[in-house]
Amino acid sequence: MNINQLWDSIIQALGIEPTHTDTYEFVKHILWFAGIILLQALFIWLTKFGFRKLKLKVKTVINRYLQPVFIRQYEFLSIDKQEKVVFFILKILQWVVIIFQLLISIPILFSIFPQTENMAMQIISYILTPLKNIFWVIIGYIPNVFIIVVIWYIIHYVIRGLAYISNEIENERLKIRGFYPDWAQPTYSIIRFLLYAFMLVLIWPYLPQSDSGVFQGISIFIGVLVSFGSSSAIGNLIAGIIITYMRPFQIGDRIRLNDIIGNVLEKTPVVTRIRTLKNEIITIPNATIMNTQTINLSEAARTTGLIIHFPVTVGYNVPWRQVHQLLIEAAQKTPDVVSHPEPFVLETAFNDFHVSYEINASINDADKLSAVTSDLRQNIQDQFQNAGISILSPHFYSVKSPNGE
Repeated sequence: MNINQLWDSIIQALGIEPTHTDTYEFVKHILWFAGIILLQALFIWLTKFGFRKLKLKVKTVINRYLQPVFIRQYEFLSIDKQEKVVFFILKILQWVVIIFQLLISIPILFSIFPQTENMAMQIISYILTPLKNIFWVIIGYIPNVFIIVVIWYIIHYVIRGLAYISNEIENERLKIRGFYPDWAQPTYSIIRFLLYAFMLVLIWPYLPQSDSGVFQGISIFIGVLVSFGSSSAIGNLIAGIIITYMRPFQIGDRIRLNDIIGNVLEKTPVVTRIRTLKNEIITIPNATIMNTQTINLSEAARTTGLIIHFPVTVGYNVPWRQVHQLLIEAAQKTPDVVSHPEPFVLETAFNDFHVSYEINASINDADKLSAVTSDLRQNIQDQFQNAGISILSPHFYSVKSPNGE
């Protein structure tokens, strides 16, 4: 078999019509094909080499000129993070350049052989047609972008104005009759949320493909998930709004909620956090607070004075006037018990063998409730002990002898 017969066999195996080519043309095409592949490989190597050099230059610039980026006191971007971000962008650019080179070289490779020349034009159309469509879609969408930007700027500056007014009310530089300063921030948050929702409604028709069935289906699906999955959260949110405007307590107040006594640490739209007397932090849903009786101990202490009270039982043999005097003296000697209103004693029950007395004394600081109650009990013990009176609940028993006497 000579060389011509060998080329004819290769041409037939490749499916190339012998009538449209000869050995010289085929070798020339093969050489062009191999040369373009080698040239493309060289371009890829040069691209990677160039980006490696560029990374070294960029790293030098970053270490010399860039500074960490802070948002208030938080270090948002350190130098190392900035370096990683820049290198990630360079990596993307490197692949963009390589892909662009391939998009150019692959059609050229297909155009070398007459049999695949039409395929080369088809590949070029596959690449250029989507890019052309994307370009014209972007051009056509520019008016909608302008409308969205105008709506966003209007809502943004309205919210900034409301934030300024809210801060003025909260700092009591601006006073509105019947509107408490602690209502400023919650009201601002509610109005801001409503304004953003209104902005979303306005810009929705201008979003790309907003009228498509797929877009609407996803929106309905998300709405169903939110409605079914957040019913309790929405209930707590509404309860939090109602609690804010009812003002049953403020941050720092000592409250009693069922069997829980503690100071309010935080009020959020969904939950309220309380620090108990044992330094435990309890998180209570706002809906639970709405359905439970809440006693604000601090508010009473700040206004009319919080009355502490507890019972003392003494036998009938002790004159009641003496018991009253001892209890009142014990209250007057207790630190943090105020003199006005004066302490007083109530007789709450005549029992079978003893009388129930109730000492009442006022304090102006609910946070000292436990300490003052403890001190008052100690002073009562001292007063009764000095007077020679026992604090007890006497009981009398009848013991019969064997003879029945």
